Amino acid sequence: MTDQIPEHDALRERLLAVRHEVGKAVVGQDAAVSGLLVALLCGGHVLMEGVPGTAKTLLVRTLAASLSVDTRRVQFTPDLMPGDITGSLVIDSSAGELTFREGPVFTNLLLADEINRTPPKTQSALLEAMEEGQVSADGVTRPLPRPFLVAATQNPIEYEGTYPLPEAQLDRFLLKVMLPVPPRTDEIAILTRHADGFDPRDVAAAGVTAVASGTDIEAGQAAVKQVQVAPEVATYIVDIARATRESPSLSLGVSPRGATALLRAARAWAWLSGRDFVTPDDVKALAHATLVHRLGLRPEAELEGVDTAKVLSSALGSVPVPR
Repeated sequence: MTDQIPEHDALRERLLAVRHEVGKAVVGQDAAVSGLLVALLCGGHVLMEGVPGTAKTLLVRTLAASLSVDTRRVQFTPDLMPGDITGSLVIDSSAGELTFREGPVFTNLLLADEINRTPPKTQSALLEAMEEGQVSADGVTRPLPRPFLVAATQNPIEYEGTYPLPEAQLDRFLLKVMLPVPPRTDEIAILTRHADGFDPRDVAAAGVTAVASGTDIEAGQAAVKQVQVAPEVATYIVDIARATRESPSLSLGVSPRGATALLRAARAWAWLSGRDFVTPDDVKALAHATLVHRLGLRPEAELEGVDTAKVLSSALGSVPVPR
């Protein structure tokens, strides 16, 4: 076991270096970068929320460049069809037969921009591919590339599109990360970069280089699965989930799948922090990003100005922390 430690340390350092590379192009979104890394190490997907212009597209493109993996972007619109995402059968005029043309989902990092602006049928096609890691057409199953991560974006509630994701589909995302408007100092740094000639369409010109690879991500996924979880920590996660179900402000608490998601995310965070065991602090660090989008407010609580983040904080505070 000890002879594997240096190898794991080198792997961890390569993946942590991704943060620095992304920072060459994206200012002030460290939490979002960390969330995307955690999701990659868990084989999960991320829902990103922020107003337009907070570098969501740039973040995913820069992450892909720093990992030397493929990325594609899809702008979700009301007229988008499922086949526009997953691919479809088309006639090959030269051969005179139907062939499968891969959709943009056949990539490593897919940016699903404004996912709440497309009809449920198209949303479901993407979410099925996310869940199964494959696409089926004409009786043939086609596996998606590895690693595979969907970073879906939506605008905040006041700009919500016509087709908001229902709770069952929100539950398919491992994490929800917020991309806030940067503070004044960061915004000044952004404008200074642009004044100096920064082009967000050319991340290579910003000095972004590949410091890790898709193979490193897969190796990291295997390492994360070896992180130990003590019975007391597993019980702590269950008690947090149960506390949300008992909250009078919520119509929907955290499901067992949500508790499992928190366990996976906490394991990845512990490994990135250089430990082979999960602590209660790891659980608390990932609790909001992993659970807040899985909660449903009662209408009366919403009218009183309560939000899911406050309810979750209250639930976390009500559960004794194991020592």
